[in-house]
Amino acid sequence: MSGERNGLHAVSFDVEEYFQVANLAHRFPRSSWGDVTSRLDVGMQRILGALERHGARATFFFLGWIAERHPEWVRRCVEAGHEVASHGWQHLFLSELGPEGLDEDLARTEEALLAAGAPRPIGFRASTFTLTRETFWAFDVLARRGYRYDSSIHPVKHPTYGIADFEPGISEVAATDGTKLVEFPVTTLPLLGKNLPVGGGGYFRLWPGAVTLAALERVDRLGRPIALYFHPWEFDPDQPRVEAPAFARFRHYLNLDRTLPRLERVLERFRFTTMAEVLGLTPNE
Repeated sequence: MSGERNGLHAVSFDVEEYFQVANLAHRFPRSSWGDVTSRLDVGMQRILGALERHGARATFFFLGWIAERHPEWVRRCVEAGHEVASHGWQHLFLSELGPEGLDEDLARTEEALLAAGAPRPIGFRASTFTLTRETFWAFDVLARRGYRYDSSIHPVKHPTYGIADFEPGISEVAATDGTKLVEFPVTTLPLLGKNLPVGGGGYFRLWPGAVTLAALERVDRLGRPIALYFHPWEFDPDQPRVEAPAFARFRHYLNLDRTLPRLERVLERFRFTTMAEVLGLTPNE
């Protein structure tokens, strides 16, 4: 791994289909998901191949809906030494679920992951980073269900999600009962008093590859573990194009053909493993 540093960093994937993203929700209501042809295999094969080539391990935040219908991908991730974590059942925002709804959502997802052969998950990532000041109650639910860490807070200013003044590195959050959970946000770069999103997703495809690498190098020099995130559909440039508002189309389809080669360059530069390993956490019994 040419140019690697000594520190361990985390790379993660939110395992969902292209038709399950918020940008395309108007075109694919949840009632229609079972009728849409899956393209999950395309992205997952490319992701696992890249990780294997570079000797990297990763965390896969599975939707329960996916785990139930594609248990083979849960098993393949486990067999390859990756961590399987929870992304909830069907990509609802926390504000749509509420505390009782989240509890039920997590329970159903855990059942699907366990049935597919994964250990009980200790990590969670909410749909579209919707753990905000208004949904901080989610930590109480996560603590009750035995989760050890969360990766749902994005320390940026955004109209849908984010807590702009939240600690951008690894920190602890206390639930109401005093239980401590670790918050591991996706990576941002401090710039002019704000946090610049450089941790993956659409920003990874938007910023030139050299800019992203320079930003990640800076985060590494600050002594902060990098936390990247992607989706399988971002590695599938041949996925069907659907009608959507111009900005939504831009965000979803921009530079899909560049995601894999850019990821390969990042995997060459840094040492990546699971979020749990970076945090020094072991799976629940």
